[in-house]
Amino acid sequence: MARPRNDTFLRALLREPVDYTPLWMMRQAGRYLPEYCETRKRAGNFLNLCKSPGMACEVTLQPLARYDLDAAILFSDILTVPDAMGLGLYFIEGEGPKFERPLREEWEIRSLTAPDPYDHLRYVMDAVAEIRRALDGSVPLIGFSGSPFTLACYMVEGGASDDFRRIKTMMFTRPDLLHHVLEVTTQTVINYLNAQIASGAQAVMIFDTWGGVLPYRAYREFSLAYLERIIAGLTKVHDGQRVPNIVFTKGGALWAADIAAIGCDAIGLDWTASLAEVRQRVGDRVALQGNIDPLTLFATPEVIASEARKVLDDFHAGGPGGGHVFNLGHGISQFTPPENVSVLVDTVHRYSRQLRQTGQPG
Repeated sequence: MARPRNDTFLRALLREPVDYTPLWMMRQAGRYLPEYCETRKRAGNFLNLCKSPGMACEVTLQPLARYDLDAAILFSDILTVPDAMGLGLYFIEGEGPKFERPLREEWEIRSLTAPDPYDHLRYVMDAVAEIRRALDGSVPLIGFSGSPFTLACYMVEGGASDDFRRIKTMMFTRPDLLHHVLEVTTQTVINYLNAQIASGAQAVMIFDTWGGVLPYRAYREFSLAYLERIIAGLTKVHDGQRVPNIVFTKGGALWAADIAAIGCDAIGLDWTASLAEVRQRVGDRVALQGNIDPLTLFATPEVIASEARKVLDDFHAGGPGGGHVFNLGHGISQFTPPENVSVLVDTVHRYSRQLRQTGQPG
């Protein structure tokens, strides 16, 4: 099967030559768009929206209708995985995700098993297939999952946490139990991402959102080691095309060289990182994705454009060669003015073309 007509995103991830820096945004289909809010209202609630392939397809395409983005990302949630593992996901307005049956007792942890993605997560695979058909070869589709450690945080804490007290207590007092959770969740993520690839995802991203809360040695043992196993277990070629992968550890820029060493194709970076400095540490082993502060999008158009150029200049300062995907350093805020995203997209495309033509920051 041929690559999409606009394959700039895929080529950048594989560090192949591109005419400009491709751009997509984490959480690009979301509450900052009035059309998304209308669809979510029709769905009744967020979980219904995730579990309806038709509506998931609809909201996935909405930002592409507004902006000249270089990739679509599956509309779903990382917590559909523990929900499929039997923990009972639900959402409370204003409080975020909760689990009816968090992992608290040893017997609950020991009985944890990896679900069949084609059974318990069939609605996700149906959404991937429907989105691919709707995209009709225009831009690539990104599939994703949470990392084992990030999923374990929610599974053990029972929802979001400010201090990660429960999971860190388990890590220090019963590391065997935490490793069991991570073992099962790692196999689940491998199966889940490979099923997304088989259903039509053309790149996959692993969101290690909470890996950065760990001490360095614990990060290597309880997060990075499992990320490495996932990368090794992923489908690398499907329908004759390479399927690149991205690892994003929020707060993990200091460990970029360690992340690059696990064999991933690209590293996602939050806004605290210098792209030039990270490039000097990882060399040409991986592409980089990021990393403007999402709250920059609340500034004036002039400031947004200036900050976008600084990110592009920062990557350029790291040396010759490509392999950059422009993105936010984390998900877009629900309060972002939609018109400001247009400024960002237009600036990135225009200025990155200029950099390639002149070879100099402007």
